[in-house]
Amino acid sequence: MRLDREILILGAVVVLGTLTSILDITIVNVAVPTLGEAFGTSVTTVQWVMTAYMLAFASVIPLTGWATERFGAKRVWLASLVIFMLGSVSAGLAPTIGWLIGFRVVQGLGGGMILPVGQTILAQAAGPQRMGRVMSVIGVPMLLGPVLGPILGGAIIGAESWRWVFFVNVPVGVVALVAAQRLLPDARPRLGLQLDLRGLALLSPGIALFLYGMTRAASAIDAPAIVAGASGAILVALFVLHSIGRRKDALIDVALFGRRGFAAAAATNFVLAFALFGALLLLPLYYQLVRDASALQTGLLLVAQGLGAALAMPVAGRLTDRIGARAVVLGGIVVALAGTIAFTQVDAETSYAALTAALLVVGLGLGSTIMPSMAAAFAVLSREETPRGTSALNVIQRVAGAIGTAVLALVLQHAAGADGSIDSLQRSHVAAAFDTAFWVAAALIALALVPALLLPRRRAVAAGARAATEGGAA
Repeated sequence: MRLDREILILGAVVVLGTLTSILDITIVNVAVPTLGEAFGTSVTTVQWVMTAYMLAFASVIPLTGWATERFGAKRVWLASLVIFMLGSVSAGLAPTIGWLIGFRVVQGLGGGMILPVGQTILAQAAGPQRMGRVMSVIGVPMLLGPVLGPILGGAIIGAESWRWVFFVNVPVGVVALVAAQRLLPDARPRLGLQLDLRGLALLSPGIALFLYGMTRAASAIDAPAIVAGASGAILVALFVLHSIGRRKDALIDVALFGRRGFAAAAATNFVLAFALFGALLLLPLYYQLVRDASALQTGLLLVAQGLGAALAMPVAGRLTDRIGARAVVLGGIVVALAGTIAFTQVDAETSYAALTAALLVVGLGLGSTIMPSMAAAFAVLSREETPRGTSALNVIQRVAGAIGTAVLALVLQHAAGADGSIDSLQRSHVAAAFDTAFWVAAALIALALVPALLLPRRRAVAAGARAATEGGAA
């Protein structure tokens, strides 16, 4: 069954809005030195421009399932994009660093909902038989954002004021708003659906504290990192206990993890996000710290990775719908593993041709794993279960990515003999430290083979989807 014109149009609209919010995560990183000079403040303070966005972005994700059911996916998506754009304009006009950090929180609250709500819209429109191809569409901004961000950020900073790092979101956002208002399907809201306030009070702060702890631990494991990480983990655990008691009324229905197909897909997604998003930290650092590349040069050098992902995703999507996610994801893991192992052999003199080839292979693996495994999870959900299932999967990806980034950053620092600061890591110039970190990344990627073996075959997915649909209709 082909993707019809309506699905492709919906995909284009959702990708346009999603790409803006995902790009914003990486595009601002390039502006850190410029922001420090503009506001006359320390790098530590400026780092909160990124941290505040990331924490707000992640903490609002659990709310998206309930909001989508209560108000309708189209309304929530439009409102999220408006909030994100208002935050972008305000950040661009910020008179002080304090105001800028505050407006970044507003940006994050809007941006965090755009991706999961967009996934829900496409999943409900496509149905289980076309889930692989649809998820390959929504995967474009997720995998290209980290590649394009440094390129755009470097170009903007070089040509215009830092304020355009934020203003650039506005014209794209306006186009996405107009298109979404006309083209996204309306959904009937569930009036009277109550918000799980206790669950929200546990899960959103829990995620924010845990991610802050992991982010801080990536530089140094100190008391604030331990307290924040442990407190966040406790709050998340308390939410799980609370959700078991509330069942389907909870903010996230943890009972979905009792369904084998969903649990296997979620576990595969967790390990892959842990390994691959953590490895994505190493690639730009290698270019910048070992090869002395600028942020713009690094972005251009990483294009091969994005190209590989872009080439693999449509093929992987079609194969997922035809033969099931298990074989596709297993093959993608092997490819990603091969590309990562190639990076365990690099040094300060490795040719750029060899690095580009390895990056292309890593990208092919990325494009063949994350989204097909998500498609397997969506394929066993009924239409009614999709919003909260989407929230659960996005929470898993954010948490796993944060853990993976922290773990590989610590491995890199320990192998380099650094004291935890970027400056000391630059002075060390020990390319062998990257070899060690990439071996750890490769081991984590190989670990993903275990849950991937439990992914359902195509027939099992179809049967699970029928059962879920019948259960949701009952």
